[in-house]
Amino acid sequence: MRRRALVAVLLLFGGAALVAALTPAAIDRILVGRPAGPPDAFEARASPEARALVRRALEGLDVGRLLDVHAHVAGSELDGSGCEIDPRMRSFLHPWRRLQYEIYLSAAGVEHVERGAEEFAERLRAVARGRVGVLALDRAYREDGSLDRDGTPAYVPNDWVLRLAQEHPESFVPVVSVHPFRKDALAELERCAARGARIVKWIPNSMGFDPADPRCDPFYERMRALDMTLLAHTGDENALAAGRDDWGNPQRLRRALDLGLRVVFAHCATLGESEDLDDPRRGKVANFDLFLRILAEPRWRSLALGDLSAVYFRNRDPRVLRTLLERTDLHERLVQGTDWPLPAIRILTSTRKLEGAGLLTRDESRALEEVFEYDPWLFDLVLKRTLRGPHGEKFPDSVFLARPGIPL
Repeated sequence: MRRRALVAVLLLFGGAALVAALTPAAIDRILVGRPAGPPDAFEARASPEARALVRRALEGLDVGRLLDVHAHVAGSELDGSGCEIDPRMRSFLHPWRRLQYEIYLSAAGVEHVERGAEEFAERLRAVARGRVGVLALDRAYREDGSLDRDGTPAYVPNDWVLRLAQEHPESFVPVVSVHPFRKDALAELERCAARGARIVKWIPNSMGFDPADPRCDPFYERMRALDMTLLAHTGDENALAAGRDDWGNPQRLRRALDLGLRVVFAHCATLGESEDLDDPRRGKVANFDLFLRILAEPRWRSLALGDLSAVYFRNRDPRVLRTLLERTDLHERLVQGTDWPLPAIRILTSTRKLEGAGLLTRDESRALEEVFEYDPWLFDLVLKRTLRGPHGEKFPDSVFLARPGIPL
């Protein structure tokens, strides 16, 4: 794993020439991971140890009730989906963003960009179990409500995720996205709700707004009236190269909670630091600790939740996983999210690091590596079901299942 990470760093700093020289096969081999076989070959080809680990992880789970609230779909102007991506992601003049683009295509199983959005969704549907919340992503808007196209790193229209959910209701749940400064924000919110959407996704860092801005209040109030849930990115944002990380400060969502809106803090704010808005003299505080402070507020007990997407990635401090496992009093307020297709990017995960932190055994680490080689979505689920806290604590079944309090 260390060698892969070093190669990645060298590539990133090597500039456009090195990125241009990378073939899809090289990206698969070095950065994403070369599969040992398709997911449906796992039972026939995987070792007895890997198969046994999966059986233990799934034991007692009602697979039909599995719910992943946080999975991305995407496309481009070339595939007819209405999706868009920043042209810089396809330009060798921006080597890091170009490399990100190629990695995302590989991880998502996209082989033909002219069918990119469809292949992206097909791959997710093929590997996921239970139901998956597929995320729209609105464009960036300025404070006056005008569109900021240059500031938009990616766009996934609401109609695309609504269509996917309509065509595959057994697999997909629509998670729409509406920028609160849009001039038609409330009308678009109501239109999506009328078509069955119950969850709204925001990435304030890249969408270009402060969720603590009073101008968000009418949007929060309408969401509450419609019994919708806000799934908001919290913490630093690395997947999309745009925006301000201070808008990912989880404290900025207290305004929504104060208005009675249910909020899922994506990633449990496990990356980066922010100014402590309660006492700026303290300087920067870990976003995760600010998230825990919000969950400690009794008045928000039924409103503030966290999703487990990305919490085990190698750029996270293992302390956050130990804390989430050890704090069994918080388990009823955690929900499963994968942040697909990121779990399919091999360089993002180090089971050896988790093993070194005492969260996995060596045998479990080896078996999980094998699961990844066949099925990265299953790897994410089995890993989270296998992790153990300092005193043997594990995430309970309820974290991974659809349940009251998360409207669909």
